[in-house]
Amino acid sequence: MIEKLIQLNTHIKIKPINDPAFKRFARVLKSEDFTEFFDYLENQTTVPEKDNYYIAHDPLMEKAVKHLDGIFHVFANMPVEFGYVNGNNSKLNALEYHKSSELNICLSPCVLMLARTEDITNNTLNTNHIAAFFIPKRTVIELHSLTLHFSPCKVQPAGFKCGVILPFGTNMDFVKPNSLDIEENQLLFKTNKWILVHPEHQKMISLGAHIGIIGPNIEIKYE
Repeated sequence: MIEKLIQLNTHIKIKPINDPAFKRFARVLKSEDFTEFFDYLENQTTVPEKDNYYIAHDPLMEKAVKHLDGIFHVFANMPVEFGYVNGNNSKLNALEYHKSSELNICLSPCVLMLARTEDITNNTLNTNHIAAFFIPKRTVIELHSLTLHFSPCKVQPAGFKCGVILPFGTNMDFVKPNSLDIEENQLLFKTNKWILVHPEHQKMISLGAHIGIIGPNIEIKYE
């Protein structure tokens, strides 16, 4: 599949996750430690007809998977939220970061577009800093703290399903900075969530997100 994606997307280099460059952004975990999580995503969640559906915390998912060793190895009993994002996205649209790790449990194959906070200058980021990686189906990755990321991009007509585990409270409530004297506060959007959006992403802009991505709103083509 990655060979076809590379051929169709000459505007951005798509790399495999075994490329050394991936280590700057994330690491790959043992998929076998998340079998029950994959089962929950497959059997208990659906992909919407259009756009994405994101839920920060699903209590039923928590009951089904909270005991998994793979989660403990990353968060060491820290309170976490068990959520997922399923959908049909194919564009960059925005980049967010957290001051914590994030687990992505990718049931479906997808492409992630990533950068690092050190690529931000004056609260803007040029898309020439974006690195794109193909994530095979049934892959689990830990995004490092301060890795810029957003929605997966689909690589098949059926869309994607991706579990998301974060410290509890992340993405749950809108946060107003107490001062804009600190430059980074302009990017603060929700609990443990700082974001830059592309000018095309009017939905996020209408909610008060900072316009900070310069360059094309990169689209991943799969057919």
